Amino acid sequence: MKRLNPEKLHVEYRNGVTTAHPIVGRKYTLTHSDETGDLFLTIGLEYAFDQINKMRDEVLAEWQIDEGAPLLYVYVYVGQFDPIITAIRNTIFRRELPLALEAMFYGDSEFFKEYPQLNNAPIWIYFDSSNPEYNRFEFWGTPRDYTSPNNV
Repeated sequence: MKRLNPEKLHVEYRNGVTTAHPIVGRKYTLTHSDETGDLFLTIGLEYAFDQINKMRDEVLAEWQIDEGAPLLYVYVYVGQFDPIITAIRNTIFRRELPLALEAMFYGDSEFFKEYPQLNNAPIWIYFDSSNPEYNRFEFWGTPRDYTSPNNV
């Protein structure tokens, strides 16, 4: 797994969100710059659609409650492209998702200090594609799997 370079991570909290509140409905938008390698994490009550580019290579996530327990629902748009492009996008998302998740949890580390039980919440990722081979909903562990003990 690639390790996060904290100097390349830029975090923005939008209106209605603090380092501690809310839990349910807290949304993450993670984008990046191909040129600089910088990661941009926006934490808000809504996704930061203004930060999303035409490549649609962002990672979106939201804290939800399912059967009384918290979970992190993550969405990636694999897309509606020809089979080769879709396969490439799927491969890239799968390769880069551990780094993206690490960036989210590192960038919102004060939140996890406030709610350490969320480190054990399940992460479910929806890979959205018109191609049934890539259209999947998968369990990807817990935040603890993507953080170092010093971060959270």
